[in-house]
Amino acid sequence: MDYQKILEEIRQEVAPLLDKGLVADYIPELAKVDKTKFGIYLLFLDDSSYSVGDATEKFSIQSISKVFMLAHCVSHIGKKVYQRVNVEPSGDPFNSLVQLEHENGVPRNPFINSGALVVTDLLITHLQDPRQQFLDFIRELVGHNDIYYDKQIARSEKSFGYRNAAMVNMMKSYGNIENDVEEVLDLYFDFCSISMTCAELARAFRVFANHGKLVRNDKKFLSERQFKRITAIMQTCGFYDEAGEFAFRVGLPGKSGVGGGIAAILPSEYSIAVWSPGLNQKGNSLAGFKALELFTTMTGTSIF
Repeated sequence: MDYQKILEEIRQEVAPLLDKGLVADYIPELAKVDKTKFGIYLLFLDDSSYSVGDATEKFSIQSISKVFMLAHCVSHIGKKVYQRVNVEPSGDPFNSLVQLEHENGVPRNPFINSGALVVTDLLITHLQDPRQQFLDFIRELVGHNDIYYDKQIARSEKSFGYRNAAMVNMMKSYGNIENDVEEVLDLYFDFCSISMTCAELARAFRVFANHGKLVRNDKKFLSERQFKRITAIMQTCGFYDEAGEFAFRVGLPGKSGVGGGIAAILPSEYSIAVWSPGLNQKGNSLAGFKALELFTTMTGTSIF
């Protein structure tokens, strides 16, 4: 199959969508991003790769980092994570407070903001230096050290992070946050501020395509059971309250972020990352969503 030709055709087909989405302007630094940017990087387990567009330009991965946060946490403390956060789709916006109150401070899943804040709290409790250890974890997945927190993005998010502050305080009132709320918020904003390219993101996500193991040296980060659980949560909860639509149209487990990135996998085959900053009304990349729908249709690949 001529994957390079397929990616080029996809790029042409989604071009009219690039100026139609809206950037995440509630985070001032993200409002500055050129929404006509577009890149795809496809990486197979055999190390063959294909790319188009701005696939080597760094962008803020935002909520995609929540997959790495969950994997990092599960690899250290196992299934105890799921005693503090559930695994059900939310059906509500990713920053909803209503559902959190109805369910006594226990988040629906680890990929909405409240769930990721609980995971952050767990990492603070169980790791000696969670900020550095998380960065080291991502760098090891990518295979190089040119991965950093974007302090400007993190400051921008913190300046307008009132809902996140409300969530973590509410969960603290229910006893589901153990550490200082400011410490949890600061670390969470750092986690979401990581910048990566599509190429780096696809390389990091390939550990999930490879059932929790690095390809280059077979180092195992997740057990088969842990891999299965995380992949299932990606499939059902990875796209805010549009996860069903993504499963219907694309058919791959993955995760999106309001920086315009989407990373997805076909287990035992490939990882793919796409970046287009213009978002649809649900907070997912408009052109990126369409690009992945076209990719699985044109290649005949999905988990279904």
